[in-house]
Amino acid sequence: MTQGRLQDGQGRRIEYLRLSVTDRCDFRCVYCMAEDMTFLPRAQILSLEELERIARLFVAQGVSKIRLTGGEPLVRRGIVELCARLSQLPGLHELVMTTNGSQLERLAKPLAEAGVKRLNISLDSLQADKFKAITRTGELGQVLSGIEAARTAGFERIKLNVVVMKGRNHDEVTTLTDFALQRGLDITFIEEMPLGDVGRERGEAFCSSAEVREMISRQHRLIDSDESSGGPARYLRVEGYPASRIGFISPHSHNFCDTCNRVRLTTEGRLLLCLGHENALDMRDLVRRHPDNDEPIREALERALHHKPARHEFAVDGEVQVLRFMNATGG
Repeated sequence: MTQGRLQDGQGRRIEYLRLSVTDRCDFRCVYCMAEDMTFLPRAQILSLEELERIARLFVAQGVSKIRLTGGEPLVRRGIVELCARLSQLPGLHELVMTTNGSQLERLAKPLAEAGVKRLNISLDSLQADKFKAITRTGELGQVLSGIEAARTAGFERIKLNVVVMKGRNHDEVTTLTDFALQRGLDITFIEEMPLGDVGRERGEAFCSSAEVREMISRQHRLIDSDESSGGPARYLRVEGYPASRIGFISPHSHNFCDTCNRVRLTTEGRLLLCLGHENALDMRDLVRRHPDNDEPIREALERALHHKPARHEFAVDGEVQVLRFMNATGG
């Protein structure tokens, strides 16, 4: 296959692939999935070999960053070996992962040795009872041990991800910020996205990035920054803490679609052209119909990208706009 560059119909260069390796997770976070979930049968999910082939195809077409997501990627058997193979792809500059941290105490060092450069670790509360209420099944101590294991494993950067919800954890914004700053970690605060029917109204829990920034600014002097990690987050620096950055992902209050450089592959092989729309390309069907020829897959991909929407249409209130859960979408 001839090396090229992927571009969508809006002229945006596609350089970032989010690759979901499983829809399964050992947590049941309230913003991600329903409490009683039915997961996909094995035959419907991409094999490790298929995931590697698709990743190789994208990198050959100019993608320089791959993020492995889930569900929880570290519950997928063979994940460390997959990381080792992907990190060696010629042209891939960065292999990164988003995780809930539950398995990091034993897997942080093997992941770093396999070539994973950066980790995003979800941490929505520092209070054990509140953490349990948000994750439904998670143990805070296990995640905190995982964070410490990651800090000693040699990753280039570690970032904490916090989905901020009024009535659940918005009162911990400054506590979580200080936790990150004291350990030299980055931290990103995320506005909740309306994906999947999670059994509750989302609007009344919505907390905007502007509100979060105002909370932090009461205790710290924030410095504007034009830094980028290659994704949708906007970053600030904090006076007195040169090792850390504070990020904001604001799908509602600060639409970032004009600079979108990414696509997402779900665990069953649907290439989502936009997080906020259902239009997708069935990559699983393509790789199974063309086991020895990448050219038809590349051609289908180029055609599909011309239909990547200009923007998502997320709204805070109203009915769920996208029915798939976040665990099926890919972190």
